[in-house]
Amino acid sequence: MPHATTAPAPRHRPRWWTELPLLALVYAAYSGGRLLARGDVSTAVDHGLRILHLEKTLFLNAEHPLNRLFTAHASLGIPADFAYASLHYVVTPAVLIWMFRRHSAAYRRARTWLMTSTMLGLIGFTLMPTCPPRLLAAGHGFVDTMAQYSSYGWWGTEASAPRGMGGMTNQYAAMPSLHVGWALWCGILLWRHAKHPLLRAAGVAYPLITAFVVMGTANHYLLDAVAGAAVMGAGALLARPVMRLADRVKQAVLPRFAAGLASGGSPDVSAGCKTSAGERIPGQRTSSAEPSDAAAAAGPPARPDAAAPAGRAPEGDPATAAR
Repeated sequence: MPHATTAPAPRHRPRWWTELPLLALVYAAYSGGRLLARGDVSTAVDHGLRILHLEKTLFLNAEHPLNRLFTAHASLGIPADFAYASLHYVVTPAVLIWMFRRHSAAYRRARTWLMTSTMLGLIGFTLMPTCPPRLLAAGHGFVDTMAQYSSYGWWGTEASAPRGMGGMTNQYAAMPSLHVGWALWCGILLWRHAKHPLLRAAGVAYPLITAFVVMGTANHYLLDAVAGAAVMGAGALLARPVMRLADRVKQAVLPRFAAGLASGGSPDVSAGCKTSAGERIPGQRTSSAEPSDAAAAAGPPARPDAAAPAGRAPEGDPATAAR
């Protein structure tokens, strides 16, 4: 006789009304934490100069030639500025929605991977505030292309923030580059799950183009881009443990929450008491609960002669007993 096997538990498709508040909460925490992670400017400048010195020691000087190229040719610099200021706000949510709708089985891990890596990046901003190349002294040879071409876009001289809203961004959150990290996340998912060759090609091109853009616009060093890729790698490794931890927390919290809802439901009015005659609410007799009310509830008394045959008095009639 074959042994009965237990069917695997069905996977529940994620619901947008639970995912959207969760993503909004994480992004709000990230944005607020990024603003609070502003360090001392002199410390951030020292970190930037150390990164630049390390790159020169390792003969890694990709920022200067790219920055000169974008500065000299507006046909490259202006599109690069638009890409830096907008694509991560458009492509990343688009890929997340695509995963939610088309690849729901892999969506949860992809979302957890993205959120975990983003939180790791926030730790990097906190521990190592870094001055980007564009904010170094002019003698270091970098030009802020977004300031140079600011008349073509909505940004001013304070990174990609809209004019007059520079206080809403942390310009010294350069290490790691989450522009590169998020682009790498998008590229890997497109390469892994897309079927159309153009989408798979875009998955390869997008992270590479983003890396060139962040260096050419003088917003990040090469090592910032490398650190962004490393953060995404760490997030990918931590995604499954974070999911298991979230499941354990859910299993521990939901029963208590359900028990709290059950105990807070509508109370039993009678509390085990039964209503007696003349009581409208258990245990509370009203002023109208008099014998007359009980008699009225019992109905009018039967007429003695209603059930007796004609010409015969009913039993127990005093007139009959007197005869």
